[in-house]
Amino acid sequence: MSYIHKILAMLLMFITAHASADFYADLAFHHAPIHYQDTDSTNYPAEYITAIDYDSDWVSNNNWDNLGDGLWPATVYYSVVESCSHYFITYAFFHPRDWVDTPFDGEHENDLEGALFVVRKNGSTYGAMEGMITVFHSDFYSFVPNGSPLTNGHENIDGSVTFTFYEGSNRARTAQEAKGHGLKAWPYINNFTGASNQDGVIYYPSRGTGETPSSGNDRSVKYQLVNIFTPNGFWQQALHEASMSSAMSSTFHAWGTFKGNNSGGCGGGAIFASCNSNSANAPWGWNDGNDGASYRGEFALHPTNLVDHYFNGVGNFSHQYINNRYAQDLQNAGFNSSYKPQGWSDSLDLNSLYNRLTHSCQ
Repeated sequence: MSYIHKILAMLLMFITAHASADFYADLAFHHAPIHYQDTDSTNYPAEYITAIDYDSDWVSNNNWDNLGDGLWPATVYYSVVESCSHYFITYAFFHPRDWVDTPFDGEHENDLEGALFVVRKNGSTYGAMEGMITVFHSDFYSFVPNGSPLTNGHENIDGSVTFTFYEGSNRARTAQEAKGHGLKAWPYINNFTGASNQDGVIYYPSRGTGETPSSGNDRSVKYQLVNIFTPNGFWQQALHEASMSSAMSSTFHAWGTFKGNNSGGCGGGAIFASCNSNSANAPWGWNDGNDGASYRGEFALHPTNLVDHYFNGVGNFSHQYINNRYAQDLQNAGFNSSYKPQGWSDSLDLNSLYNRLTHSCQ
């Protein structure tokens, strides 16, 4: 290939990547959920969703300390992985504290939990949701909308997805509990379903900047969508620290696990409460430890395997990735099955994952 042809090929890849990013942003907004956040009146700000670097740094073991009064924009992270048959959209919701107000309980710094939306390509612009898998602490739960072809797989389906029309599309409703922030489809967090006698915040997606709740009982707060792959953002920070020791890193204790310590009063939320260090995980560290042959990090990194494991009835279902930025970036950074990020799960083979990167469906 001549020098000019190489330049043209690189230019075409650049244009294609940007076009894909623009489409994925539209796709993520189209499916972005209406989110019900239960709140506890003893510490409303600790319930507000926000950015991981809400305190203007990527130092994770000061996030508990810098909580303040909660005057920061509502933020939801997203990423899109595309196979030949589906889009897999991860939405992630961050809180600076996982906290308690009951004796003999545990709390920890940082808390990131989320949902994976399984969207089939059906000839329409943005496809149709077939299912949802959510993170509830160290367990995953699955839900499907009415009419979905998906049925019980290795795990039983836990409930139904319901929708509300907002800003041009029918949007799934998600919900998080107070304090521990486990996430399920609405209305399976019973303490807040939006009733007038319940404390809670209802968040709505926005194409612009996020808003700050006026109180722990604000029923209309817009959140901003932030691409996990934003330059100098969340994912780039993970790649930057992937080979660092914990002593050298600022955000991650190990691959997929945030740093967190007991400064700022963590562990003092109740009598005999404890503070656990390094206990929150990124999407590439999420895991359900008792769901069989599904492994740590697949939620973001290898969603086709997770979805095929959790559901039957998947029909025409491709395991080939047209676009998997997580895997592509790890490969570009030189990682492989013999040279892995610090703390990588041995159950997820990098070379096998790379073999799924076809970039086309021919």
